[in-house]
Amino acid sequence: MLPAVEHTEFAAAILQATITLGLALLCLYLHRRYRKPYFGWWAAAWGVYALRIGAIVSFLATGQLHWLYWHQVATGWTALALLWAALVFSQQVRWRPWYLAVVLFPPVWSYVAIYRLDHFLWAAGPAVLFLSLATLWTGWVFLRYHRRVGSSGAAVLAGALLLWGVHHLDYPLLRARGAWNPWGYYLDILFILASGAGILLLVIGDLQRGLGALSALSSDLQRRGETDEVVARLLGRPLTLAGVTGSAIYLGSDGSGRFVRGVGACAGWTGTVPGGRAAALIADALSAGRPVVASDWIDDTGPGIPRFAAVLPVFQGHEAIGALVIVGDARDPFTALDEGFLRALGQQVGAALENADLYRRLQARTAELERLSARMVQQHEEERRRISLELHDETAQVFSAVKLQLGVLQECVPPEVAARLQHVVSLVDAGIRSIRSVTNDLRPTLLDDLGLLPALRALATDFAGRSGLEVTVEAPQAVPALAKDAELALFRALQEALANVARHAAARRVAVRLAVQGGEIVLSVEDDGRGLPAGGGERNGRMGLAGMRERISALGGVVEVGNARPSGVRLRVRLPVPAVEAR
Repeated sequence: MLPAVEHTEFAAAILQATITLGLALLCLYLHRRYRKPYFGWWAAAWGVYALRIGAIVSFLATGQLHWLYWHQVATGWTALALLWAALVFSQQVRWRPWYLAVVLFPPVWSYVAIYRLDHFLWAAGPAVLFLSLATLWTGWVFLRYHRRVGSSGAAVLAGALLLWGVHHLDYPLLRARGAWNPWGYYLDILFILASGAGILLLVIGDLQRGLGALSALSSDLQRRGETDEVVARLLGRPLTLAGVTGSAIYLGSDGSGRFVRGVGACAGWTGTVPGGRAAALIADALSAGRPVVASDWIDDTGPGIPRFAAVLPVFQGHEAIGALVIVGDARDPFTALDEGFLRALGQQVGAALENADLYRRLQARTAELERLSARMVQQHEEERRRISLELHDETAQVFSAVKLQLGVLQECVPPEVAARLQHVVSLVDAGIRSIRSVTNDLRPTLLDDLGLLPALRALATDFAGRSGLEVTVEAPQAVPALAKDAELALFRALQEALANVARHAAARRVAVRLAVQGGEIVLSVEDDGRGLPAGGGERNGRMGLAGMRERISALGGVVEVGNARPSGVRLRVRLPVPAVEAR
């Protein structure tokens, strides 16, 4: 016979039932939110536990043995449901027929213990041992999971359930004999609250790890790069998740695709065609357009072979073009994230691959445009050279012949006509000088005859004479050997810069510097004028830097324009040079 129970036990039991029912409703909400089966089993377990408390309260109120029977059955089923939820959570186990024998043990033994046995220890001992072992096993499952992935929620659950399992052993000695009432209820309430806290920490921890990895992955995917670089970043990021051992990208939507790259445990998959269970899971994910999580990725789960996998369809637009496969040794790595989030991840991965392809094509297009620009500059210079030679060899010679003929006529005409012819000769001389100036601008002969440094100094001296500005030139005694195109580009850059100073700067002094720095030749032109106009010189079309940039960028160089201190504009041209060879 059980000892009499004080009325305070009813209040403690009702409090425990209320808290347990609240935990069951929380797990039910999590199941509806994330559609994970273990949340449903947790909800069922705590719901049965609440019914178990209702049965013991009814027994205490009525003394009828059938309430005690259902109390014992609900207690055993609660322990089994908690164990099953833990196994589904950590290992994704599947139901096997022989598990039914374990499920039938609580109702069978409770009937024997209550209706057939008279000895209390013989009746309570096996049931208590069953309950304690099931609870300890559940705690051990969470402890192993904590050791594998470092989950704080699993650690809390492991601690609470292991202590609860030990606490069950005192039932025949203390609680069933009237001791620990109502404090035994309060101790059970603490274990229930600790279990609820552990479940919440599991959800929060999984969300933090998953969202942290996905956020980092999102930032990685925003970077530009070739397709191989994007895929490498894409596959490397999931490896930071606890329990993940490898990842791979599968491309193909008609069943004829293959793994284009894998890392970690999937490194050997590169270039292979999946088969068996792996092919079936990928086909399911692509056909359904939704993530698939499996605990039997490969049929032969031997040492080193991944068992758990998450297959995330990769979308471009609304079409699945492949899948991101993530494998590990601790269930699916995105366990607490809902399906919509994983689908969005697949779409983001597809967009990243599409952007990488666009970037590759853009680079190829840019290279073609650069080659076209270089060819146009080359043709432009060839045309300028042709026109320069034509003016020098033909037009200038014609003017010289005209001048010679006018000189002959000047000797044969009256003085008043000779004076007028002299004026015509002066005009011819001006025309010849103009032609020589144009031919020099079209193709500087000094650059061809003397080289870069003398040509730059001559250009600066000529500009100073024509503009009246003070021009200083600082240059080394020798510069590395440059290609003809590079020398011409530097000459044209200085020519354009000085022309801009004369047209726009309202300056008094100009400083020209040429130097070799770190494998580059640097030309700097700085004036003390009024500086750049608002909005920059290129946007308002006043400085004509577009042609200079095209010419320099075609050679791998850079043009920099900015305001100088305290006033004026500074232009810098940087060109890469080969190994320095003084000349």
